[in-house]
Amino acid sequence: MGRIEHYTRVADASRGMLAAARAGDWDALVSAEEECARRIAELKAGGQDELLGQRERERRMRVLSEILDHDAEIRELTLPWLKQLEVFIAGATRERRLRDVYQA
Repeated sequence: MGRIEHYTRVADASRGMLAAARAGDWDALVSAEEECARRIAELKAGGQDELLGQRERERRMRVLSEILDHDAEIRELTLPWLKQLEVFIAGATRERRLRDVYQA
């Protein structure tokens, strides 16, 4: 498999992450993120990019741009959920501290 195909597989996995984020399916997002990480590891394991012609370089740039676009939208979609999680964790921490104080 050529390097461009590895980039394409990463883009496919990031597209899956985006679909899960759009659906608000956080479990599927985590699974898709794990798949994306595997694809990135495969890409890295492949070593240096072979010498690419102009067409292949342009294709690689389009694929990388698509991955970055997916990443930006995923961040935008997950930020509210992450803020809710932060509030929940902070509340649980305060509750635990209060319980510890009153049980002492």
